[in-house]
Amino acid sequence: MSQEQQHLLYSYQDKWESLPPERQQALAKGSQRWLSMSPEQRSSAQQRFTQWHSMPPEQRQVLRQRWQQFKGMPPEQQQRVRESFNRFRQMPPERRTELRKQWRQMSPAQRRSVIERAPPRRNPR
Repeated sequence: MSQEQQHLLYSYQDKWESLPPERQQALAKGSQRWLSMSPEQRSSAQQRFTQWHSMPPEQRQVLRQRWQQFKGMPPEQQQRVRESFNRFRQMPPERRTELRKQWRQMSPAQRRSVIERAPPRRNPR
């Protein structure tokens, strides 16, 4: 591990040897990613990290489960989810709020139907 990585992982110094190997690998890989980020990317990552740690454990568990579900999807479905999410993020805040409200009012079957439906085709203009 580089000196920069060791510096980033300084807080784990006393307990490093007691960490499971997969945790050590994940931390080492994360430190490599951090060092390769631009200042803007680091700022964004820090905000997400802070947000994650402010969540209640139950909410973190729900997000972990959703991530596992996502990773279990076929690549084509993962791509559709990414595209849908990106379209959602580009919408005005009022429209996103409206869609969230509609989503909360749907039954699980209705939600599944929306998820499984192919995205609308765009006009090739």
